[in-house]
Amino acid sequence: MPEDMTPAADLAEIAPTRSWNRGGARPVLALHCSLAHAGAWSGLAERLHGITLTGFDQPGHGRAADWDGREDLHTLTTRIAIDLAESLGNGAPVDLMGHSFGGTVALRVALERPDLVRSLVLVEPVIFAAAHSVEHPAYKPFRARHLQVAQALRDKDRAAAAALFHADWGTGEALADLPERQRNYIIDRIHFIAAQNAALLDDSAGLLAYLRLEALGVPVLLVEGAESPPIIDAVQEELARRLPQARRLIVPGAGHMVPITHPDIVARAVQAHLDEC
Repeated sequence: MPEDMTPAADLAEIAPTRSWNRGGARPVLALHCSLAHAGAWSGLAERLHGITLTGFDQPGHGRAADWDGREDLHTLTTRIAIDLAESLGNGAPVDLMGHSFGGTVALRVALERPDLVRSLVLVEPVIFAAAHSVEHPAYKPFRARHLQVAQALRDKDRAAAAALFHADWGTGEALADLPERQRNYIIDRIHFIAAQNAALLDDSAGLLAYLRLEALGVPVLLVEGAESPPIIDAVQEELARRLPQARRLIVPGAGHMVPITHPDIVARAVQAHLDEC
């Protein structure tokens, strides 16, 4: 079915949306990963049915307005997601999907506004603090490498920061091998990665607070690539342990961009998850 590019009326300038009507009115709200845009959900959306999936361009991404660099990025994105969830569901619960940074926002929405969430699909939610909280051995080497991105930005070398980040979290090719437009899109937004550190490394939003995850009463599908950096397995393991209704899908041969590189297997699992909820 054709893609509807009409934004939600009252949020059009803040969060332009893209919607895929897949033969049903059931609303699904999807939050993309950093350095992408709502269109990243296209391949997955086209393999689902019985729903209408809506993604939005997060601040500074796609057609959205630039981020002012002052308001906490995680809090701002969460507020936009809550507004959209309220609008799409007319106050009733919706299904939430999130990838990477978007997955951490989806989890936060579910924790702060459980009345708005029917189910969750979290694709490699990068709440790295979950691994830190249990002193997982993957955390320290991950943190040391990850903070090199922030150091490169302090050194005013955006291209080096982007190359470091993309090497771990891209689709496998080097940044230099990407088409120029895509490469520049990543470089222009690489400062977003350092801006997320308080939320992702230090859990500034308190997602991991004592018994907070344990109280979440919705079904959760945790999706990850088997070839992703080891920190992802550590995070997913801890989330699966603490979330009462969670199950994991580990996709062979896939990395962090699993919903884009392996949409068939992810779509089958997501469809089964939605059908059961």
